[in-house]
Amino acid sequence: MSVKSCEKVEKSQVALTIEVGAAEFQAAIEKAYQKMRKKINVPGFRPGKAPRKLIEGMYGAEVFFEEAINIAFPDAYDAAVKEQELQVVGYPSVELVGEATQDGFTFKAVVPVYPDVTLGEYKGLSAPKDEVKVSAADVDERIKSLLDRNTRLVSVEREAQEGDTAVIDFEGFLDGVPFEGGKGTNHSLELGSHSFVPGFEEQVVGMKAGEEKDLDITFPEDYTPELAGKAVVFKVKVHEVKEKEVPALDDEFAKDVSEFDTLKELKADLKKKITEERQKEADRAFENTLMEQVAEKITADIPDAMVEAQARQFVDNFKMQIAQSGIPYDQYLKMTGMSEDKLLEDAREPALRQVRVDLAVAAIIKAEDIQVTDEDVEAEYQKLAEQYGMELEMVKKYLPADQTKDQLANQKAVAIVVESATATKPEKKKATKKTEGAEDEEKPAKKSGAKKASKPAEDAAEGEEKPAKKATAKKTSKKTEKEGE
Repeated sequence: MSVKSCEKVEKSQVALTIEVGAAEFQAAIEKAYQKMRKKINVPGFRPGKAPRKLIEGMYGAEVFFEEAINIAFPDAYDAAVKEQELQVVGYPSVELVGEATQDGFTFKAVVPVYPDVTLGEYKGLSAPKDEVKVSAADVDERIKSLLDRNTRLVSVEREAQEGDTAVIDFEGFLDGVPFEGGKGTNHSLELGSHSFVPGFEEQVVGMKAGEEKDLDITFPEDYTPELAGKAVVFKVKVHEVKEKEVPALDDEFAKDVSEFDTLKELKADLKKKITEERQKEADRAFENTLMEQVAEKITADIPDAMVEAQARQFVDNFKMQIAQSGIPYDQYLKMTGMSEDKLLEDAREPALRQVRVDLAVAAIIKAEDIQVTDEDVEAEYQKLAEQYGMELEMVKKYLPADQTKDQLANQKAVAIVVESATATKPEKKKATKKTEGAEDEEKPAKKSGAKKASKPAEDAAEGEEKPAKKATAKKTSKKTEKEGE
Protein backbone atom coordinates (compact mmCIF):
# COMPACT_ATOMS: atom_id res chain seq x y z
CA MET A 1 0.00 0.00 0.00
CA SER A 2 1.17 3.51 -0.77
CA VAL A 3 -0.56 6.86 -0.29
CA LYS A 4 -0.35 8.77 -3.57
CA SER A 5 -1.96 11.94 -2.19
CA CYS A 6 -3.57 13.33 0.98
CA GLU A 7 -5.56 16.52 0.54
CA LYS A 8 -7.84 18.50 2.85
CA VAL A 9 -11.29 19.22 1.43
CA GLU A 10 -14.36 21.07 2.77
CA LYS A 11 -16.22 20.17 5.97
CA SER A 12 -13.04 18.88 7.67
CA GLN A 13 -12.63 15.99 5.28
CA VAL A 14 -9.47 14.47 3.86
CA ALA A 15 -9.22 12.90 0.39
CA LEU A 16 -6.79 9.98 0.33
CA THR A 17 -5.64 8.42 -2.93
CA ILE A 18 -4.33 4.95 -2.06
CA GLU A 19 -2.59 2.43 -4.29
CA VAL A 20 -2.68 -1.30 -3.55
CA GLY A 21 0.31 -3.01 -5.19
CA ALA A 22 0.60 -6.30 -7.03
CA ALA A 23 1.79 -8.42 -4.08
CA GLU A 24 -1.05 -7.24 -1.78
CA PHE A 25 -3.65 -7.62 -4.51
CA GLN A 26 -2.51 -11.11 -5.47
CA ALA A 27 -2.74 -12.15 -1.80
CA ALA A 28 -6.29 -10.74 -1.71
CA ILE A 29 -7.18 -12.59 -4.95
CA GLU A 30 -6.02 -15.86 -3.38
CA LYS A 31 -8.23 -15.19 -0.35
CA ALA A 32 -11.15 -14.40 -2.67
CA TYR A 33 -10.58 -17.68 -4.52
CA GLN A 34 -10.55 -19.64 -1.23
CA LYS A 35 -13.79 -17.95 -0.22
CA MET A 36 -15.65 -18.29 -3.52
CA ARG A 37 -14.48 -21.60 -5.00
CA LYS A 38 -17.19 -23.74 -3.39
CA LYS A 39 -19.86 -21.70 -5.18
CA ILE A 40 -18.29 -22.06 -8.62
CA ASN A 41 -19.23 -25.15 -10.67
CA VAL A 42 -16.48 -26.59 -12.90
CA PRO A 43 -17.26 -29.76 -14.88
CA GLY A 44 -15.18 -32.70 -13.69
CA PHE A 45 -14.44 -31.24 -10.26
CA ARG A 46 -16.25 -31.53 -6.96
CA PRO A 47 -17.40 -28.17 -5.49
CA GLY A 48 -14.38 -26.26 -4.15
CA LYS A 49 -11.77 -28.52 -5.76
CA ALA A 50 -11.23 -26.72 -9.10
CA PRO A 51 -7.81 -24.99 -9.33
CA ARG A 52 -7.76 -21.19 -9.34
CA LYS A 53 -6.01 -20.98 -12.74
CA LEU A 54 -8.65 -23.22 -14.31
CA ILE A 55 -11.50 -21.06 -12.96
CA GLU A 56 -9.76 -17.88 -14.16
CA GLY A 57 -9.27 -19.51 -17.55
CA MET A 58 -12.96 -20.33 -17.83
CA TYR A 59 -14.48 -17.11 -16.42
CA GLY A 60 -11.72 -14.58 -17.03
CA ALA A 61 -8.79 -13.32 -14.95
CA GLU A 62 -11.07 -10.72 -13.34
CA VAL A 63 -13.47 -13.28 -11.83
CA PHE A 64 -12.09 -12.73 -8.29
CA PHE A 65 -11.26 -9.01 -8.60
CA GLU A 66 -14.39 -7.57 -7.00
CA GLU A 67 -14.18 -9.78 -3.93
CA ALA A 68 -10.39 -9.26 -3.75
CA ILE A 69 -10.85 -5.47 -3.74
CA ASN A 70 -13.33 -5.79 -0.87
CA ILE A 71 -10.78 -7.92 1.01
CA ALA A 72 -7.79 -5.65 0.35
CA PHE A 73 -9.51 -2.30 0.97
CA PRO A 74 -9.91 -2.31 4.81
CA ASP A 75 -6.25 -3.06 5.58
CA ALA A 76 -5.02 -0.59 2.96
CA TYR A 77 -7.35 2.13 4.24
CA ASP A 78 -6.44 1.56 7.91
CA ALA A 79 -2.74 1.61 7.09
CA ALA A 80 -3.12 4.88 5.16
CA VAL A 81 -5.03 6.54 8.00
CA LYS A 82 -2.35 5.45 10.46
CA GLU A 83 0.48 6.60 8.21
CA GLN A 84 -1.09 10.05 7.75
CA GLU A 85 -1.96 10.25 11.50
CA LEU A 86 -5.57 11.17 10.80
CA GLN A 87 -8.12 11.47 13.61
CA VAL A 88 -11.07 9.93 11.80
CA VAL A 89 -14.61 10.68 13.04
CA GLY A 90 -16.75 8.76 10.56
CA TYR A 91 -16.88 6.31 7.68
CA PRO A 92 -15.22 7.10 4.35
CA SER A 93 -16.86 7.37 0.95
CA VAL A 94 -14.84 5.25 -1.49
CA GLU A 95 -14.48 5.01 -5.26
CA LEU A 96 -12.10 3.17 -7.57
CA VAL A 97 -9.68 5.25 -9.63
CA GLY A 98 -9.31 3.58 -13.03
CA GLU A 99 -9.58 -0.20 -13.38
CA ALA A 100 -8.09 -3.01 -11.33
CA THR A 101 -5.47 -5.19 -13.01
CA GLN A 102 -3.26 -8.06 -11.94
CA ASP A 103 -0.79 -5.38 -10.82
CA GLY A 104 -3.23 -3.91 -8.30
CA PHE A 105 -5.73 -1.06 -8.06
CA THR A 106 -6.06 2.53 -6.85
CA PHE A 107 -8.94 3.98 -4.86
CA LYS A 108 -9.92 7.32 -3.43
CA ALA A 109 -11.33 7.58 0.10
CA VAL A 110 -12.87 10.80 1.39
CA VAL A 111 -12.99 10.59 5.19
CA PRO A 112 -14.27 13.04 7.83
CA VAL A 113 -11.64 14.00 10.42
CA TYR A 114 -11.59 15.86 13.72
CA PRO A 115 -11.77 19.57 12.83
CA ASP A 116 -9.29 22.31 13.66
CA VAL A 117 -10.84 24.39 16.43
CA THR A 118 -10.11 28.03 17.23
CA LEU A 119 -11.28 29.09 20.67
CA GLY A 120 -13.05 32.37 21.18
CA GLU A 121 -13.51 34.04 24.56
CA TYR A 122 -13.97 31.51 27.36
CA LYS A 123 -12.86 33.34 30.50
CA GLY A 124 -14.54 36.26 32.23
CA LEU A 125 -17.98 35.51 30.84
CA SER A 126 -21.27 36.30 32.59
CA ALA A 127 -24.62 34.59 32.75
CA PRO A 128 -27.80 34.82 34.84
CA LYS A 129 -28.05 32.54 37.84
CA ASP A 130 -31.14 31.90 39.91
CA GLU A 131 -31.06 32.68 43.61
CA VAL A 132 -32.12 29.60 45.56
CA LYS A 133 -35.11 30.08 47.82
CA VAL A 134 -37.12 27.45 49.69
CA SER A 135 -40.48 28.33 51.20
CA ALA A 136 -42.58 26.64 53.84
CA ALA A 137 -44.95 25.63 51.03
CA ASP A 138 -42.09 23.76 49.31
CA VAL A 139 -41.44 21.80 52.49
CA ASP A 140 -45.16 21.14 52.94
CA GLU A 141 -45.28 19.72 49.41
CA ARG A 142 -42.56 17.20 50.31
CA ILE A 143 -44.39 16.37 53.51
CA LYS A 144 -47.54 15.77 51.45
CA SER A 145 -45.59 13.35 49.24
CA LEU A 146 -44.49 11.46 52.33
CA LEU A 147 -48.06 11.37 53.57
CA ASP A 148 -49.28 10.09 50.18
CA ARG A 149 -46.65 7.33 50.14
CA ASN A 150 -47.66 6.24 53.62
CA THR A 151 -51.40 6.51 53.09
CA ARG A 152 -53.25 3.20 53.28
CA LEU A 153 -56.30 2.12 51.36
CA VAL A 154 -58.95 0.51 53.56
CA SER A 155 -62.23 -1.10 52.51
CA VAL A 156 -65.44 0.72 53.36
CA GLU A 157 -69.09 -0.36 53.26
CA ARG A 158 -70.58 2.75 51.65
CA GLU A 159 -71.11 4.40 48.31
CA ALA A 160 -67.98 5.35 46.40
CA GLN A 161 -66.96 8.99 46.60
CA GLU A 162 -64.50 11.07 44.60
CA GLY A 163 -61.02 10.34 45.91
CA ASP A 164 -61.91 6.72 46.73
CA THR A 165 -60.49 3.76 44.84
CA ALA A 166 -63.02 1.39 43.29
CA VAL A 167 -61.96 -2.15 42.33
CA ILE A 168 -64.00 -2.89 39.22
CA ASP A 169 -64.61 -5.19 36.27
CA PHE A 170 -65.63 -3.39 33.10
CA GLU A 171 -66.35 -4.17 29.47
CA GLY A 172 -67.30 -1.79 26.67
CA PHE A 173 -69.83 -2.47 23.89
CA LEU A 174 -70.35 -0.62 20.63
CA ASP A 175 -73.72 -1.42 19.07
CA GLY A 176 -73.91 -4.43 21.38
CA VAL A 177 -70.51 -5.81 20.31
CA PRO A 178 -67.41 -5.76 22.62
CA PHE A 179 -64.62 -3.57 21.24
CA GLU A 180 -60.86 -4.05 21.54
CA GLY A 181 -59.19 -2.51 24.58
CA GLY A 182 -62.46 -1.93 26.39
CA LYS A 183 -62.24 -4.69 29.00
CA GLY A 184 -60.59 -4.92 32.42
CA THR A 185 -60.80 -7.19 35.47
CA ASN A 186 -60.18 -6.29 39.12
CA HIS A 187 -58.91 -2.90 38.06
CA SER A 188 -58.23 -0.34 40.80
CA LEU A 189 -59.59 3.00 39.63
CA GLU A 190 -59.02 6.17 41.66
CA LEU A 191 -62.17 8.23 41.22
CA GLY A 192 -61.33 11.77 40.23
CA SER A 193 -57.97 10.82 38.69
CA HIS A 194 -59.37 11.42 35.18
CA SER A 195 -57.45 8.39 33.94
CA PHE A 196 -60.50 6.92 32.20
CA VAL A 197 -62.54 8.34 29.36
CA PRO A 198 -64.61 11.43 30.38
CA GLY A 199 -67.89 10.51 32.05
CA PHE A 200 -66.76 7.07 33.24
CA GLU A 201 -65.46 7.85 36.73
CA GLU A 202 -68.29 10.27 37.42
CA GLN A 203 -70.85 7.47 36.95
CA VAL A 204 -68.95 5.06 39.21
CA VAL A 205 -69.25 7.59 42.04
CA GLY A 206 -72.23 6.49 44.15
CA MET A 207 -71.87 2.76 43.46
CA LYS A 208 -71.33 0.22 46.25
CA ALA A 209 -69.43 -3.06 46.46
CA GLY A 210 -71.39 -5.79 44.64
CA GLU A 211 -73.33 -3.31 42.53
CA GLU A 212 -73.49 -3.56 38.72
CA LYS A 213 -74.34 -0.75 36.34
CA ASP A 214 -74.40 0.15 32.64
CA LEU A 215 -72.59 3.41 31.89
CA ASP A 216 -73.56 5.39 28.80
CA ILE A 217 -70.40 7.01 27.41
CA THR A 218 -69.70 9.06 24.29
CA PHE A 219 -66.06 9.04 23.26
CA PRO A 220 -64.40 12.42 22.51
CA GLU A 221 -63.98 13.46 18.87
CA ASP A 222 -60.17 13.32 19.20
CA TYR A 223 -60.20 9.68 20.32
CA THR A 224 -58.91 6.77 18.25
CA PRO A 225 -60.72 6.77 14.85
CA GLU A 226 -62.61 3.53 15.54
CA LEU A 227 -64.35 5.09 18.56
CA ALA A 228 -64.12 8.88 18.06
CA GLY A 229 -67.49 10.46 18.78
CA LYS A 230 -69.19 7.05 19.18
CA ALA A 231 -71.79 6.28 21.88
CA VAL A 232 -70.95 3.09 23.78
CA VAL A 233 -72.10 1.20 26.87
CA PHE A 234 -69.74 0.02 29.60
CA LYS A 235 -70.96 -2.77 31.85
CA VAL A 236 -69.33 -2.20 35.25
CA LYS A 237 -69.27 -4.28 38.42
CA VAL A 238 -67.79 -2.90 41.66
CA HIS A 239 -66.02 -5.48 43.82
CA GLU A 240 -64.71 -3.18 46.54
CA VAL A 241 -64.62 0.46 47.58
CA LYS A 242 -61.55 1.75 49.41
CA GLU A 243 -60.86 5.07 51.07
CA LYS A 244 -57.56 6.69 51.95
CA GLU A 245 -56.44 6.43 55.55
CA VAL A 246 -54.00 9.31 55.96
CA PRO A 247 -51.58 9.10 58.92
CA ALA A 248 -51.56 11.89 61.48
CA LEU A 249 -48.87 14.49 60.83
CA ASP A 250 -46.99 14.43 64.14
CA ASP A 251 -43.74 13.34 65.75
CA GLU A 252 -44.72 9.69 65.49
CA PHE A 253 -45.11 10.08 61.76
CA ALA A 254 -41.62 11.64 61.56
CA LYS A 255 -40.19 8.65 63.46
CA ASP A 256 -41.94 6.20 61.11
CA VAL A 257 -40.70 7.75 57.87
CA SER A 258 -37.26 9.06 58.81
CA GLU A 259 -34.37 8.87 61.26
CA PHE A 260 -35.66 11.95 63.11
CA ASP A 261 -37.57 12.01 66.39
CA THR A 262 -39.64 15.12 65.75
CA LEU A 263 -41.61 16.62 62.88
CA LYS A 264 -39.63 19.85 63.29
CA GLU A 265 -36.35 18.02 62.66
CA LEU A 266 -37.81 16.25 59.64
CA LYS A 267 -38.99 19.53 58.12
CA ALA A 268 -35.58 21.12 58.72
CA ASP A 269 -33.88 18.22 56.96
CA LEU A 270 -36.30 18.41 54.02
CA LYS A 271 -35.63 22.13 53.68
CA LYS A 272 -31.89 21.46 53.64
CA LYS A 273 -32.25 18.78 50.97
CA ILE A 274 -34.51 20.92 48.78
CA THR A 275 -32.01 23.77 49.07
CA GLU A 276 -29.15 21.50 48.01
CA GLU A 277 -31.14 20.12 45.08
CA ARG A 278 -32.09 23.57 43.83
CA GLN A 279 -28.55 24.84 44.27
CA LYS A 280 -27.28 22.00 42.10
CA GLU A 281 -29.94 22.79 39.49
CA ALA A 282 -28.99 26.49 39.53
CA ASP A 283 -25.27 25.64 39.27
CA ARG A 284 -25.93 23.24 36.40
CA ALA A 285 -28.07 25.75 34.51
CA PHE A 286 -25.41 28.46 35.03
CA GLU A 287 -22.70 26.10 33.78
CA ASN A 288 -24.75 25.06 30.74
CA THR A 289 -25.44 28.68 29.77
CA LEU A 290 -21.76 29.54 30.01
CA MET A 291 -20.67 26.54 27.96
CA GLU A 292 -23.23 27.40 25.29
CA GLN A 293 -21.63 30.83 25.09
CA VAL A 294 -18.18 29.27 24.74
CA ALA A 295 -19.46 26.87 22.08
CA GLU A 296 -20.97 29.71 20.06
CA LYS A 297 -17.62 31.51 20.01
CA ILE A 298 -15.49 28.70 18.57
CA THR A 299 -14.52 28.58 14.91
CA ALA A 300 -14.60 25.08 13.40
CA ASP A 301 -15.56 23.46 10.10
CA ILE A 302 -17.60 20.64 11.65
CA PRO A 303 -18.02 17.48 9.54
CA ASP A 304 -21.57 16.22 9.10
CA ALA A 305 -20.49 12.80 10.40
CA MET A 306 -19.92 14.19 13.92
CA VAL A 307 -23.38 15.75 14.04
CA GLU A 308 -25.04 12.63 12.61
CA ALA A 309 -23.28 10.41 15.16
CA GLN A 310 -24.43 12.65 18.03
CA ALA A 311 -27.99 12.74 16.71
CA ARG A 312 -27.95 8.94 16.49
CA GLN A 313 -26.75 8.76 20.09
CA PHE A 314 -29.60 11.02 21.21
CA VAL A 315 -32.14 8.79 19.44
CA ASP A 316 -30.56 5.58 20.79
CA ASN A 317 -30.76 7.01 24.31
CA PHE A 318 -34.38 7.92 23.68
CA LYS A 319 -35.09 4.34 22.57
CA MET A 320 -33.74 3.07 25.89
CA GLN A 321 -35.92 5.54 27.77
CA ILE A 322 -38.99 4.39 25.84
CA ALA A 323 -38.13 0.75 26.60
CA GLN A 324 -37.76 1.57 30.31
CA SER A 325 -41.18 3.23 30.27
CA GLY A 326 -42.69 -0.12 29.29
CA ILE A 327 -43.81 0.53 25.74
CA PRO A 328 -42.27 -1.01 22.60
CA TYR A 329 -40.42 1.54 20.47
CA ASP A 330 -42.33 0.60 17.29
CA GLN A 331 -45.61 1.02 19.14
CA TYR A 332 -44.53 4.45 20.37
CA LEU A 333 -43.75 5.56 16.81
CA LYS A 334 -47.13 4.32 15.62
CA MET A 335 -48.99 5.89 18.53
CA THR A 336 -47.41 9.32 18.01
CA GLY A 337 -47.29 9.26 14.22
CA MET A 338 -43.52 9.69 14.34
CA SER A 339 -40.75 7.98 12.36
CA GLU A 340 -37.11 7.35 13.20
CA ASP A 341 -36.06 9.61 10.33
CA LYS A 342 -38.13 12.43 11.86
CA LEU A 343 -36.60 11.81 15.30
CA LEU A 344 -33.11 12.00 13.76
CA GLU A 345 -34.05 15.18 11.90
CA ASP A 346 -35.39 16.79 15.09
CA ALA A 347 -32.27 15.71 17.00
CA ARG A 348 -29.90 17.26 14.49
CA GLU A 349 -29.99 20.85 15.79
CA PRO A 350 -29.38 19.97 19.47
CA ALA A 351 -26.77 17.45 18.28
CA LEU A 352 -24.87 20.25 16.55
CA ARG A 353 -24.99 22.31 19.76
CA GLN A 354 -23.65 19.35 21.75
CA VAL A 355 -20.84 18.75 19.24
CA ARG A 356 -19.81 22.41 19.47
CA VAL A 357 -19.72 22.18 23.28
CA ASP A 358 -17.60 19.01 23.09
CA LEU A 359 -15.19 20.65 20.66
CA ALA A 360 -14.95 23.72 22.89
CA VAL A 361 -14.16 21.63 25.97
CA ALA A 362 -11.47 19.68 24.11
CA ALA A 363 -9.95 22.95 22.86
CA ILE A 364 -9.82 24.35 26.40
CA ILE A 365 -8.09 21.20 27.63
CA LYS A 366 -5.45 21.71 24.94
CA ALA A 367 -5.11 25.46 25.46
CA GLU A 368 -4.78 25.15 29.24
CA ASP A 369 -2.60 22.03 29.03
CA ILE A 370 -4.91 20.30 31.50
CA GLN A 371 -3.40 17.14 32.98
CA VAL A 372 -5.10 14.37 34.96
CA THR A 373 -2.83 12.28 37.17
CA ASP A 374 -3.23 8.69 38.31
CA GLU A 375 -3.79 10.13 41.80
CA ASP A 376 -6.73 12.17 40.46
CA VAL A 377 -8.25 9.03 38.97
CA GLU A 378 -7.79 7.04 42.18
CA ALA A 379 -9.40 9.82 44.23
CA GLU A 380 -12.37 9.83 41.83
CA TYR A 381 -12.76 6.07 42.20
CA GLN A 382 -12.76 6.43 46.00
CA LYS A 383 -15.34 9.21 45.82
CA LEU A 384 -17.68 7.18 43.58
CA ALA A 385 -17.30 4.06 45.71
CA GLU A 386 -18.37 6.00 48.82
CA GLN A 387 -21.14 7.85 46.98
CA TYR A 388 -22.78 4.69 45.63
CA GLY A 389 -21.81 2.26 48.39
CA MET A 390 -19.82 0.05 46.02
CA GLU A 391 -16.60 -1.87 46.37
CA LEU A 392 -13.64 0.08 44.98
CA GLU A 393 -12.63 -2.72 42.61
CA MET A 394 -16.18 -2.91 41.25
CA VAL A 395 -16.09 0.81 40.40
CA LYS A 396 -12.78 0.33 38.61
CA LYS A 397 -14.23 -2.60 36.67
CA TYR A 398 -17.11 -0.57 35.28
CA LEU A 399 -15.22 2.70 34.77
CA PRO A 400 -12.02 2.30 32.73
CA ALA A 401 -9.15 4.58 33.77
CA ASP A 402 -8.94 6.26 30.34
CA GLN A 403 -12.64 7.10 30.39
CA THR A 404 -12.36 8.48 33.91
CA LYS A 405 -9.35 10.59 32.92
CA ASP A 406 -11.33 12.09 30.05
CA GLN A 407 -14.25 12.91 32.34
CA LEU A 408 -11.99 14.57 34.90
CA ALA A 409 -10.21 16.58 32.20
CA ASN A 410 -13.60 17.76 30.91
CA GLN A 411 -14.65 18.75 34.43
CA LYS A 412 -11.43 20.75 34.92
CA ALA A 413 -11.98 22.55 31.62
CA VAL A 414 -15.56 23.50 32.51
CA ALA A 415 -14.41 24.59 35.99
CA ILE A 416 -12.00 27.09 34.40
CA VAL A 417 -14.91 28.68 32.55
CA VAL A 418 -17.26 28.69 35.55
CA GLU A 419 -14.75 29.93 38.14
CA SER A 420 -13.77 32.90 35.99
CA ALA A 421 -17.38 33.84 35.20
CA THR A 422 -19.70 36.33 36.85
CA ALA A 423 -23.22 35.41 37.91
CA THR A 424 -25.87 38.05 37.23
CA LYS A 425 -29.43 38.37 38.46
CA PRO A 426 -31.99 36.88 36.08
CA GLU A 427 -34.35 39.31 34.41
CA LYS A 428 -37.80 39.32 35.92
CA LYS A 429 -40.30 37.62 33.67
CA LYS A 430 -43.29 39.70 32.67
CA ALA A 431 -46.61 38.12 33.50
CA THR A 432 -48.59 37.26 30.40
CA LYS A 433 -52.19 36.26 30.07
CA LYS A 434 -52.86 32.89 28.55
CA THR A 435 -55.07 32.96 25.51
CA GLU A 436 -57.92 30.55 25.27
CA GLY A 437 -56.79 27.18 23.98
CA ALA A 438 -53.11 28.01 24.53
CA GLU A 439 -52.66 24.84 26.50
CA ASP A 440 -54.54 22.70 24.03
CA GLU A 441 -51.48 21.16 22.42
CA GLU A 442 -51.81 18.66 19.62
CA LYS A 443 -52.13 15.19 21.07
CA PRO A 444 -51.84 11.73 19.54
CA ALA A 445 -54.98 9.73 18.91
CA LYS A 446 -56.03 7.85 22.01
CA LYS A 447 -55.90 4.10 22.19
CA SER A 448 -59.28 2.39 22.04
CA GLY A 449 -60.74 1.41 25.37
CA ALA A 450 -61.82 3.02 28.60
CA LYS A 451 -58.41 4.38 29.49
CA LYS A 452 -56.79 7.55 28.20
CA ALA A 453 -53.53 7.59 26.22
CA SER A 454 -50.85 9.67 27.89
CA LYS A 455 -48.85 12.43 26.23
CA PRO A 456 -46.01 11.05 24.08
CA ALA A 457 -42.42 11.31 25.29
CA GLU A 458 -40.45 14.49 24.69
CA ASP A 459 -38.08 15.24 21.83
CA ALA A 460 -35.45 12.55 21.27
CA ALA A 461 -32.68 15.10 21.46
CA GLU A 462 -33.35 15.64 25.16
CA GLY A 463 -32.60 12.03 25.89
CA GLU A 464 -29.20 12.63 27.45
CA GLU A 465 -30.23 15.54 29.57
CA LYS A 466 -33.51 14.49 31.16
CA PRO A 467 -35.11 11.29 32.42
CA ALA A 468 -37.72 9.85 30.15
CA LYS A 469 -41.26 10.97 30.60
CA LYS A 470 -43.45 7.91 30.84
CA ALA A 471 -45.03 7.33 27.46
CA THR A 472 -47.58 4.62 28.10
CA ALA A 473 -50.49 3.91 25.81
CA LYS A 474 -52.73 3.64 28.85
CA LYS A 475 -52.70 5.79 31.94
CA THR A 476 -53.87 3.86 34.97
CA SER A 477 -54.46 4.66 38.61
CA LYS A 478 -53.97 1.18 39.98
CA LYS A 479 -52.53 1.20 43.49
CA THR A 480 -51.27 -1.32 45.96
CA GLU A 481 -52.66 -1.57 49.45
CA LYS A 482 -50.10 1.00 50.51
CA GLU A 483 -49.82 3.86 48.04
CA GLY A 484 -46.46 4.60 46.50
CA GLU A 485 -44.91 1.22 47.25
